[in-house]
Amino acid sequence: MARAVQFELRLADRMSRLGTETAFEVLNRARALECGGKDIIHLEIGEPDFNTPRNIIETAAEALHAGWTHYGPSAGLPELRETIAEEVSRTRGVRVQPEEVVVVPGGKPIIFFSILALINAGDEVIYPNPGFPIYESMVNYVGGNAVPIRFREEKDFSLDVHELADLISDRTRLIILNSPQNPTGGVLSKLDIEQIADAIGDRNIFVLSDEIYSRLIFEGKHHSIMAEPGFKERTILLDGFSKTYAMTGWRMGYGVMRPDLAVQVARLMTNSNSCTATFSQIAGVEALRGDQTSVDRMRDEFQQRRDMFVAGLNRIPGFSCRMPRGAFYVFPNISGTGQESKPLADALLEEAGVACLSGTSFGEYGEGYIRFSIANSKENLARALERIEHWVKGNISHEGH
Repeated sequence: MARAVQFELRLADRMSRLGTETAFEVLNRARALECGGKDIIHLEIGEPDFNTPRNIIETAAEALHAGWTHYGPSAGLPELRETIAEEVSRTRGVRVQPEEVVVVPGGKPIIFFSILALINAGDEVIYPNPGFPIYESMVNYVGGNAVPIRFREEKDFSLDVHELADLISDRTRLIILNSPQNPTGGVLSKLDIEQIADAIGDRNIFVLSDEIYSRLIFEGKHHSIMAEPGFKERTILLDGFSKTYAMTGWRMGYGVMRPDLAVQVARLMTNSNSCTATFSQIAGVEALRGDQTSVDRMRDEFQQRRDMFVAGLNRIPGFSCRMPRGAFYVFPNISGTGQESKPLADALLEEAGVACLSGTSFGEYGEGYIRFSIANSKENLARALERIEHWVKGNISHEGH
């Protein structure tokens, strides 16, 4: 009988630099607790709790029956690229051509491919912190130097443009912006965008503008740095269908960038995914061109939930929460509890049955905060508030806080 041989797994060094997205880890822990009989309210995952609108689903089903089940061009179907170019031209106020659009399976590939295409070892990338963890992960993975720019609560979770100017160096190749922002719900104003553009000036630095929550703004309007004079050729705009149309499982996003870079990003698509599912792309055309009432209704519902949940958090001793102006997250300051972020988030999951994320899941400057996703019903959000308040009263001493 042959003896079993244990072969050591020898991973490439770069794998040790790869981070993760904690939301999925917490979701798995929460589901394990549910399997053990515990009732969990899920406020950890950044996913709309609505179904994809019916007109989009029906269009996809028709596309499947019509034979849209084969390979398509790596950069996306011409009709969808044209539709996206029209949409971005209309919403951002800049003229966009179809050859500047690359369709990819989800939003993350635009982050990954942009960094792969532009960043050499040692190049610096300025990214928001607290911010979406994949930015830092991808920069580290390719051997770049991830430089955090702090998004500050006292500035309503915007950045200090003087800090940004100080961070820009001769090694800076890319600056990542995200508005509306995950995890804080902060929104960059027109003045913020103008001052950021001034700080960058005429340097040959790209901006990756992650605008995946652009349709989920509760006050004011969305502003893109792509519309600033001289920035269209230096901006990679990231947007998609997951958040706006509740299509997270469809895996479809897109990047808008200058044509010579779009060709390179399409080559990365060819080498990795070949193409985005063609029937999904047909549905994407319907999403952008069809009835938009579902988007407005979803945004209005998120706004009502936000108002209710923030008010409830601010009644809990030790919690202090600003009103987010976009996306579907709230990011309360919990320093008044005397607890660190991760132990508090763990306790709320395991003892109170409320799944949320530690602010440190979004970078070092997330300490002192936790993130709740309000992509759950008002009833469940009210139950979560009751559980949090009950746990705090039973476990936190407020003397001196």
